[in-house]
Amino acid sequence: MLRRFTAADVDELVALYQDPEVVRYITGGTPTPREVVETETLPRFLGYYRRFSHLGYWAAEERANGAFIGWFELVPVEEEHPEEVELGYRLARWAWGNGYATEGCRALVSLAFTDLGVQRIVATTMVGNTASRRVLEKAGLNHVGTVHKAFDDPIDGAEHGDVDYALDRADWYHC
Repeated sequence: MLRRFTAADVDELVALYQDPEVVRYITGGTPTPREVVETETLPRFLGYYRRFSHLGYWAAEERANGAFIGWFELVPVEEEHPEEVELGYRLARWAWGNGYATEGCRALVSLAFTDLGVQRIVATTMVGNTASRRVLEKAGLNHVGTVHKAFDDPIDGAEHGDVDYALDRADWYHC
């Protein structure tokens, strides 16, 4: 089940961002301090609700028991053009391999194209993040390129680059 975040979700987000495996492809495994989650991450999530009635970040919970699984996002690539959005997610390690990522991404792809007026969905992950690449492909996105960016403090695997995925509304209807 997907729902909007609230300020009461801070402890779940802190636990998610402090698991080195969960943030491996984001920070290289360096846990995010609680203060950053409280003062930057959660406020950023909540801020989308003020700017966009239908885009932003959603907390994911198990249907059966309400356990916090992680989050999913549909955010504009450029805020003034909400018809092109980025799809993303971050899930607790215990939830990996249960189909939650694919289920959540497919649900948001469908919602974006059927109800939200989105014309294009994009996503990016590291070349070495094969699990996320599979999820994006199962959600219908197609690999459109590989990019190599220069980072001041690159994490392990950055030398192989990032892969970009995309799906246009017209192509989704033909899936």
